[in-house]
Amino acid sequence: MLLPSQAAEVPKFVVETVLLAGGRPCPPVILGVGIGVKAAGALGLATAVMFRGLCAIVEAYLIYWALVYWISRRFFGFSREWSAPLASGISICGVSAAIATGGAIRARPIIPIMVSSLVVIFAVVELIILPFLSAALLSNEPMVAGAWMGLAVKTDGAAVASGQIVESLIYAKNAALGINFEKGWVLNTAATVKIFIDIFIGIWAFVLALIWTTRIEPKEGEKVRAGEIWDRFPKFVIGYFLTFLIMLFLCLGNADIIPSAKMASGEADVFRKLFFALTFFSIGLVSNFKKLWEEGIGRLAVVYIISLFGFIIWIGLLISWLFFQGVKPPIIG
Repeated sequence: MLLPSQAAEVPKFVVETVLLAGGRPCPPVILGVGIGVKAAGALGLATAVMFRGLCAIVEAYLIYWALVYWISRRFFGFSREWSAPLASGISICGVSAAIATGGAIRARPIIPIMVSSLVVIFAVVELIILPFLSAALLSNEPMVAGAWMGLAVKTDGAAVASGQIVESLIYAKNAALGINFEKGWVLNTAATVKIFIDIFIGIWAFVLALIWTTRIEPKEGEKVRAGEIWDRFPKFVIGYFLTFLIMLFLCLGNADIIPSAKMASGEADVFRKLFFALTFFSIGLVSNFKKLWEEGIGRLAVVYIISLFGFIIWIGLLISWLFFQGVKPPIIG
């Protein structure tokens, strides 16, 4: 994050917004428990979701980032210092990616903070619009809808919340036709895709740091440590995978505990929803649009709107369709 000497350069309300938006370790870790239990009951489907999700985010990374960076440089005249964190924030995973990228290229502190504030605001907009659009277009392909939320909606909280909303909408439509899917699979697909995106934040920051120190702004004697990957890596991902693997192996080792494990994960899910609700409530309390505008966020917002609605949403839909079309949640009964 920021050094004490640098913090004075950043408006206090912006710092508060980013810290609140970034405080999201608990919900994804709790989600790992439920996914682990479900994977034990449908291992083949869970494996397909993870493999396809990993392939999907690698493609999205390479396409999203390059396009946003090129647009911000070519058409809006942003410097490399602004374009790199902006590309990471819009195309990868919002707050964490913008801050990690800013640190990797040694950008001024105000830059990743401003980008992160923009990401938080638009995450709420995406949360309101995309689940309903997804339910209207993909009522017959619920897993595609879940993957789309993971690829298109930035920040973990908004992506997972979008997955929950679109699952409820699509399941209700199918239930009216007599088709009852097992709950949780659309949400879990969105979460899995988003978690894989989080994993690559540290690696991507390391790659950018390497490029910056060797090609763009080389400094004699300055080297990039491999430890940068760990420094930039979002540590909550480890908790997510640990809870997932523990529950998976426990349930595979003793199938008799699966019903009890499902009940326990359902109880834990109450806390996940509570934490997400508190996150977005906090964002609403501290967001000050007038101050953001005074800090010059207008041009950044134009790039965000063009990138998000011009190609990120639709490329995410295409990639989700290519990898998840035909994959269905288990049908109850």
